[in-house]
Amino acid sequence: MMCEKTLAVPDGIKQSLGGGDTFDALMQLQGKAFRDVKGRKTIQVQLAGNSYFLKQHFGVGWGEIFKNLLSFKKPILGALTEVQAIEKLDKLGIATTPLVAYGQRGSNPAHLQSFVLTRDLGDITSLEDLCAGWKVTTPDAGFKRRLIMQVAAIAKQLHENGVNHRDFYICHFCLDNTALPAVRLYLIDLHRVLIHAAPSFSANVKDIAALYFSSMDIGLTTRDYLRFKRHYRKQDASFWQQVETRAQKLYAKFNSAKFQDRLAKEKSLIR
Repeated sequence: MMCEKTLAVPDGIKQSLGGGDTFDALMQLQGKAFRDVKGRKTIQVQLAGNSYFLKQHFGVGWGEIFKNLLSFKKPILGALTEVQAIEKLDKLGIATTPLVAYGQRGSNPAHLQSFVLTRDLGDITSLEDLCAGWKVTTPDAGFKRRLIMQVAAIAKQLHENGVNHRDFYICHFCLDNTALPAVRLYLIDLHRVLIHAAPSFSANVKDIAALYFSSMDIGLTTRDYLRFKRHYRKQDASFWQQVETRAQKLYAKFNSAKFQDRLAKEKSLIR
C-alpha cells in the first residue's frame, strides 16, 4: 500500500532546517520538552531566529484506537485534528496559537506520523498560574469580572458552533500580558477538539464540568459562578446539575493517590 503524505511548510522553515527531507527533519527535531507522553511530544524550538512550539505525533497504536472505540469515543490519530481546530477557531474569531506548518505521513491509522508547528505566543500566563494565589491575595474585582466574562464568552462561542475542546481546563486559557490592562485570552492545546454538526448537550456538559473542576481551588465566589452562567449559554437546571456531578467526580479523581502518582511520573519524564 502506498504511503500517503500531507505537507504544508513555509519555505523559510524549510530553509532553516538545512535541506533534506522536511518531514523527517521536523519529526526528528529536538527542543525544550513541555510534554512527553506515549506517542506524542510537545517541544519548543528555535527556527530562523523565531520561537515555535512543535507537536510531534508518532502513532497511537491499535490498542488506543480500540480502547476509544469501545468507549464510544472518536480516536485522535494525529496532529491534523489540531490543525482543523485552529482553522475553526480562527473562523470563529477565538484567539489561539497561530498555525505555521503541519504534515502527516502514512496510511495505517494506528501508525500515522504527524506534526503541527505553531508560533510561540510570547509573554502569556495561564489562568491556572494567574489564579493560583487568589485565595491568599484577592484580585482586582474589575479584572476578575472581565476574565470570567471572557472565559464565558469563549465557551459560548465554541459550544454554539458545535465545537468542544475536551481538555477545557483553566490551564488552557492564557492571558496576553502585552495587552494589559485590556484582557485578551488565548485558548490553547487543541489536539483533542471535536467539531460537531450541531451543539452537543453531553459534550458541552463535559467541557463546562472540566472548567468548573479546574477552578474549584482558586477562591471563586458564588457570585463569580453566577456571572459565568449569565454570560454562557442559557441552560436549564438539569444541565448545571450534571455539570456539578461530573466536576465533583473529576475533583475526586484528580486528588486521588493513583492519579497524583501518574501525574508525578509524567512530569519526571520532561525534567
